[in-house]
Amino acid sequence: MLRIQNLEVKYGDYQALWGVSLEVREGEVVCLLGPNGAGKSTLISAVSGLVRPLAGDIHFYGQRLNGLPTHEIVTRGLSHVLEQRRLFPYLTVEKNLLLGSYQDRARAQREETLHWVFSLFPILKERRQQLAHSLSGGEQQMLAIARGLMSRPKFLMIDEPLLGLAPLVVAKILEIIRQVNAAGVTVLFIEQNVQLALGVSHRGYLMESGRMVLSGTAQEVLESELVRKVYLGI
Repeated sequence: MLRIQNLEVKYGDYQALWGVSLEVREGEVVCLLGPNGAGKSTLISAVSGLVRPLAGDIHFYGQRLNGLPTHEIVTRGLSHVLEQRRLFPYLTVEKNLLLGSYQDRARAQREETLHWVFSLFPILKERRQQLAHSLSGGEQQMLAIARGLMSRPKFLMIDEPLLGLAPLVVAKILEIIRQVNAAGVTVLFIEQNVQLALGVSHRGYLMESGRMVLSGTAQEVLESELVRKVYLGI
């Protein structure tokens, strides 16, 4: 579904990615792990067209995405939920959601999709006329994910969905990832908590210093010597 090959990205004189390759198959949940500064956000930003690669190829359903503008990438069925949520703070919950369905394909099914995301996030239905900035951190994260789903994606990328959230909200977000995947949406998400991320994923990738250092099934990554020693302290 998504195939990244030998991707390299530079910000001025600083090279953020070095020959990174990654594959996500249709129907999977895949987590992208690694410390801050590893290049995880840069990688998915390159997929969604927010960052231009220096070298390498990005293919989605066999079609090359390199050089395409972000709005055209979204029309192909790919949605990116950015880090720090990036909501419109002085618009209501409902208006934030509707802005996620601006493209023609999504607009035609707007009411149906809105009903679906409200079934996933009942609290957003209760808060639908509330301004986004007045929501709790967990509710804002739910709104960001829900807005991403309003574009009717086949493939959803989420940048650090669990960051700074209370344990009960974390459990809710992880369950939502499972439900979204069960509904037919392939998911790639970034996370630093190795055990939580692998617990909901089919496969995982680990990045360090702009390079891919490990990949495999969730169980293989969890049991790898690198993860056990460096990230789990075992």
